Amino acid sequence: VQVRIMENKRPPLRVVAAGRVYRPDTHDATHYSMFHQVEGLMVDEGVTMVDLKSALLQFAKMLLGAQTDVRFRPSFFPFTEPSAEVDMLMNLRGKPTWVEMGGCGMVDPEVFKSMGINSEQFSGYAFGLGVERLAMIRYGIKDIRHLFQNDIRFLRQFS
Repeated sequence: VQVRIMENKRPPLRVVAAGRVYRPDTHDATHYSMFHQVEGLMVDEGVTMVDLKSALLQFAKMLLGAQTDVRFRPSFFPFTEPSAEVDMLMNLRGKPTWVEMGGCGMVDPEVFKSMGINSEQFSGYAFGLGVERLAMIRYGIKDIRHLFQNDIRFLRQFS
């Protein structure tokens, strides 16, 4: 979605989009081969990593509560530089555990160049967060697989 927006619109850009992701993960308490992702893109003059971190921290605290702990770890993603993984603290099996929520970073100037956007004038950030993992933290769900098993006893607690 982010590339299509940059191909068809000129900055300033602010986009949030949802979609489904498939990847060859082995299923466990925090991984599933299919999940939903919310991705965001902001492109404007003077956008910095501080803006990215502030937006994600505010989002986490708004959705999950003021006490939510968030950390950013350096990582590699091919279309952002610098890049980071966003982790949030959740209580998993009775102990606090950092769980990756997604990736983020500053849009690489080469991406802007390929989209015909002047990287000397504009900068931007992008992120993608896993919806199921956010739900796990918000509702205290200990195992992501519960979200896909269609067990009515589990699902009734959210109605």
